[in-house]
Amino acid sequence: MRRTGLDVGPLAADIASFRLHLAAEGKSARTIGSYTAAVRWFAAWLLPQEGRASWDQVIPQDVQRWMVHLLSRYSTAYASIQFRALRQFFKWLAAEEEIPDPMARLRAPKVTIREVPVFTSVELSDLERACRGGTFAQRRDAAVIAVFTATGIRLSEMAGIRYHPDDPARHDLDLDRREIRIAGKGGTARTVRIGHQSARALDRYLRVRARHPQAWRDRLWLGVNGRRPLTPGGIYQLIARRGRQAGVPVHPHRFRHHFSHTWLDRGGPEADLMQLNGWTSPQMLTRYGASARAARARRSYDRIMTDS
Repeated sequence: MRRTGLDVGPLAADIASFRLHLAAEGKSARTIGSYTAAVRWFAAWLLPQEGRASWDQVIPQDVQRWMVHLLSRYSTAYASIQFRALRQFFKWLAAEEEIPDPMARLRAPKVTIREVPVFTSVELSDLERACRGGTFAQRRDAAVIAVFTATGIRLSEMAGIRYHPDDPARHDLDLDRREIRIAGKGGTARTVRIGHQSARALDRYLRVRARHPQAWRDRLWLGVNGRRPLTPGGIYQLIARRGRQAGVPVHPHRFRHHFSHTWLDRGGPEADLMQLNGWTSPQMLTRYGASARAARARRSYDRIMTDS
């Protein structure tokens, strides 16, 4: 849903200043875009609904009515994201202009966690089978699915993996060590590990990639028929397409839930999972793998409460 062209009249100047503030703080282009779009959307609704001519006229009830409007049309998670963007804006504006913050005492909407089912072994086998073959697309898609399964990285992180073996500064793969360097949120880099099978899938892809007309580009994932590197949207589409072929409901983020569940289910330390997933808040541990938490608890019971 595009909101960048919304008319916000006299409220636009402060949104532009907020954008500059976010950029000066080193926020990513994606964060800047989503935050300012949220503020602009609120402003476009606010003007005709409440007739506010300046930000200092906004009252807490305006924000509350906006949240009710969002919650009637979108998920609680989406409304919460919009709330947090607005809160950052009004916090900045209150400090800059020394005006009251209308959101100072407001709480974000409570997010209802939607349980994302983890993959069964049959589903993963079906996805692998859908990519079986020696064509460029088959080897590429098999490698993408293998890396998603082994790491649970974000869609944007997958699209951002670089391949330039002649220049270590622009090269993120180390198949000998089975490691991939990832550019995470906010430009924070981390290194993730992959298994032998994933490394082999990548190696098979790299051999056909070497004959691609766009092989000189420093993005790992290239398009079919000589096309340029895949965008996050292109990777999303290939995952959805292979899912339809395999009869498996799948989207890239499901791999992240599956990876987190598998790690915790096998006794992996939570702190290590936070590092591998690029999380800074322990709250994320309660969100991922939630759909299989009850099964993990039952298995823990059998391990801990074994009859003597």
